[in-house]
Amino acid sequence: MKPDDVATAITNALVQGGSQWMVATIVAFLPVLWTMTLILHLGRPYVLRTLRREGLRLGADVWWMSYILMRDALLLITFAMSWIFFQPNIVAGLALPITGPIAALCLLIALAVKLTRRVDDDINAYRIATTFLVLGATLYYLPLVFAVEAADQPNLAGFAGIFTSSSQPTAALIIMWISLAGVVIIAIWLFIRAWMAATRAMTRRLAKPTPDTQTPSEQAPAI
Repeated sequence: MKPDDVATAITNALVQGGSQWMVATIVAFLPVLWTMTLILHLGRPYVLRTLRREGLRLGADVWWMSYILMRDALLLITFAMSWIFFQPNIVAGLALPITGPIAALCLLIALAVKLTRRVDDDINAYRIATTFLVLGATLYYLPLVFAVEAADQPNLAGFAGIFTSSSQPTAALIIMWISLAGVVIIAIWLFIRAWMAATRAMTRRLAKPTPDTQTPSEQAPAI
């Protein structure tokens, strides 16, 4: 082999190994993000009780805004890192939870509920978001713990063979494409809602009369 071929082979091995290490790190770190997301979401009653004890209004506002920012930021970060479950080569080639795409879809649905409804004021919206968050976390935790991380356990070999994406590449790809279609539908729905809300706001602003457009009789003070 020529020196260039050796250098190319080493570079390709480093790139491939680095990408696999990064994906494995994200998959192993996602349970931490899911856990923190659930803790902050389900910890809302505790935050509200703490706010009632605050004697200083500024302190209560800072506490509440910090909680909201951390809770929603974790939702976005968790969904962004879950995007690896929508890449066909990774899903079919690596040992990932086969229901990872469905978990990411449930997370997006919970995020859509938060974006379109007042989850902190509407108890029904809060219950819907909680249901999808718990469902998504369950669909991620169970295959990861009892299939991917327990592949060498004889008692769980059958479970690992079913719920690991590399063991069932066809089923994993079908689940991925169906979940990806759901993500696209929700994204389009959110875009249409945002477009309509912006259009209504702009229409109301343009329809509101300004002092320059009023007639002299309207601008004259009443006697």
